[in-house]
Amino acid sequence: MARLIHRLYNERAFRREKVIRDRSNPLDIYNDEELIERFRFGRRDLFELTEELSPDLRFVSGRNAALPLALQLLIALRFYGNGAFQNTVGDMISVHKSTACRAIRRLSLALSRRLELHVHLPTEAEAVGMKQRFRQASGIPGIVGCIDGTQVKIQAPSQHEYLFVNRKGYHSINVQIACDASYKIFNLVARWPGSTHDARILRESALYRDFEAGRVNGLLLGDSGYPLKRWLMTPIIAPRTDQERRYNTIQSATRSVVERCIGVLKRRFHCLHGELRMRPERVCTVIAACTVLHNICVTKRIPLPRQDHQPVQEEDGLQPVVPAVHGDIGGRLARTQIVNTL
Repeated sequence: MARLIHRLYNERAFRREKVIRDRSNPLDIYNDEELIERFRFGRRDLFELTEELSPDLRFVSGRNAALPLALQLLIALRFYGNGAFQNTVGDMISVHKSTACRAIRRLSLALSRRLELHVHLPTEAEAVGMKQRFRQASGIPGIVGCIDGTQVKIQAPSQHEYLFVNRKGYHSINVQIACDASYKIFNLVARWPGSTHDARILRESALYRDFEAGRVNGLLLGDSGYPLKRWLMTPIIAPRTDQERRYNTIQSATRSVVERCIGVLKRRFHCLHGELRMRPERVCTVIAACTVLHNICVTKRIPLPRQDHQPVQEEDGLQPVVPAVHGDIGGRLARTQIVNTL
């Protein structure tokens, strides 16, 4: 009996007591400009985001000093904004690395579930406005958006590692993005390994089926890595006339909208710039979450942080040219008509 009491005493002596650290709330410390610099949103927008996401983030009980919704949101936004390790982000609000990791995961899932609400094809009225803006900028009628792919760097996955090595030699997710003239993204595909060609991602996407079926009335602009279609205008590989060279110049200048959009997305959410140390499926969830937040920023006209106002670096998104046989007759006729009208 004495030995049992002695053993129980020793177990209690070495048992680690749970310590609840004091948590600082950045909303009590920073003004709006400082909040945008650190979290990409001002105070009012943070409150609105918390309200929108509260059904997915609210804990069933308040036991064990559950992390408040606002702090969960701030932890995730800080991670998206600077791409720091979870322990660094957690130290900002005095929470453990595991708590920060769970908050980022919960926020990413909650935001990705709202992808269709914030990232969707334009309505007829929106498409009319897009066509007018692109027509004023380029002179080409009927453009509703531009499309391109971008690589998001990841750590080497444990399964099918070779599939994720892109043409530049590092592991990544190849992300398809289509946007309008205001940098608002209306199509996102974030699920393909880095070695996948842009043309295949498009061919397997819902965007391709919608345009092929005529559910979207308008044109997309893409680089030479995409096939020429009646609804997808690509550059002329070997221009022979002044009109064809003029078309290529205008097409390239107009298509740069999507390259700048990708630059703004990655500049606003730096986690997409560096290497994301997560499993590929979790990286795809983070990409979707950042895209939802990007569109909210565009809609609310939230400015980029001051240190990110330098000119946006356009991406080198060129891929091997798709052979001309992959372009259809309707695409060649439509492009010829545009070349002649220019």
